[in-house]
Amino acid sequence: MLNWWGTTATTSVFVAAAVTDWLDGYLARKMKLGSAFGAFLDPVADKLMVAATLILLCTKPIDVAVLGPVPWLLTVPSIAIIGREITMSAVREWAASQNGKLLEAVAVNNLGKWKTATQMTALTILLASRDSSVGWLVASGAGLLYVSAGLSVWSLAVYMRKIWKVLLK
Repeated sequence: MLNWWGTTATTSVFVAAAVTDWLDGYLARKMKLGSAFGAFLDPVADKLMVAATLILLCTKPIDVAVLGPVPWLLTVPSIAIIGREITMSAVREWAASQNGKLLEAVAVNNLGKWKTATQMTALTILLASRDSSVGWLVASGAGLLYVSAGLSVWSLAVYMRKIWKVLLK
């Protein structure tokens, strides 16, 4: 019973943070509101929330019915996602110190939005099913996390290609 409450509370906090983050971004774009501090803080908060959740999920191996506990199942996509986020933060910081064309090359695109949507959905499912025995739910969360990791790596490649095009001109 205690696990259920802990899982429910953790999932609720994560969902509330994800929804308010999305709503904040939506309203800021819709009303054309923004600040330099908000532009800095929002991605940092997003990355911290995602990285902390991924690390939390990696502390307990997922139990796959056929295979038993699989400790690397969430670790592999977590490394890809966290690695991409650290790399993109460094690239965006470097681009900001260079010129406007580089900054345009690393502007957020639709691929990044899809990555974030699949990531938040996967993490919500995985948090909600953390102490569950509902195999298909756990499998769908893990599958979505792998999709998100794939989108993460793909978007990093897209950004790096754009940067190289600008640098080679």
